[in-house]
Amino acid sequence: MKREALVTRLDQTDVEILKTVVSDARLSGRQIAQKVGVSTATAISKIKAMEQEGIIKGYTATLDQEKLGYELTVITEITVSKGKLLEIEKEIAKISNVCAVYDVTGMVDAMVVAKFKNRKELSDFTKTTLSMPFVERTNTHVVLTTIKEDYRVV
Repeated sequence: MKREALVTRLDQTDVEILKTVVSDARLSGRQIAQKVGVSTATAISKIKAMEQEGIIKGYTATLDQEKLGYELTVITEITVSKGKLLEIEKEIAKISNVCAVYDVTGMVDAMVVAKFKNRKELSDFTKTTLSMPFVERTNTHVVLTTIKEDYRVV
């Protein structure tokens, strides 16, 4: 099902439930219902429907990556040759330090956001990426200060 079709079917209650779940996924169905102002049965059924539709993909904790030792955040531009972009992106996505892989328009083919504990990990990642067949070049930007990093958009 197309994303546009799903978005148009969400009502205001669905959106409020999503905002509540995103802010604290530990809340019970009853607590979510109270915050949103609906019955517990309504909240639970709407959550289950959004899970089945793939709108809610899972539940996770938001971690402070720096406190876990990930001092370096990088954004790497990647240029790929010979129509092998999707294969390269899938391989890069398997690397545990990689947070996001984006297929983009512009002067490069893909952008990768990754986190590393030290320069050696970053160096290993860069060398691994550059050694992949069909990767022509990379350009890595090291993040100096994170102003905002929050993918919880509703």
